Amino acid sequence: MQKITPFLWFDTQAEDAMKFYTSVFKNSKAGVVTHYGEAGPALKGTVMTASFELEGLQFTALNGGPHVQFNHAISMLITCESQEEVDYYWDRLGAGGKVMECGWVTDKFGVAWQVIPAVLMELLRDPDREKANRVMQAMLQMVKIDIATLQQAAKG
Repeated sequence: MQKITPFLWFDTQAEDAMKFYTSVFKNSKAGVVTHYGEAGPALKGTVMTASFELEGLQFTALNGGPHVQFNHAISMLITCESQEEVDYYWDRLGAGGKVMECGWVTDKFGVAWQVIPAVLMELLRDPDREKANRVMQAMLQMVKIDIATLQQAAKG
């Protein structure tokens, strides 16, 4: 069993979020959906939690009401191996959400995701600091990360 589980607070969309995320991530599965009982605090029979797994990581979504909103202080990082994979997650998670700079997208539920190619981190760690700085400058100009542009910046 996973010791730490991301626990996402939704107003009333926990089950919808579970269905959405498990449709986006190919290596995923829906888990258990629990419902509020007589004790509340929500209406008896409404969804309380929905558990799911994405790429081997367990999540729980809670319908806790409108009191708490997502912000960018916490985000989910997706490490992508190709531009095709970047495009895939960017397009699906950004649908109905909001795209931001530097590879960040907020999905239709307000959850922030960083859609980042693995090569970006490799280039930023390059011992050639001038090369790494060129890559950083290129990335800072991007909304969705473009691997070819990063590689071109690395070459100078």
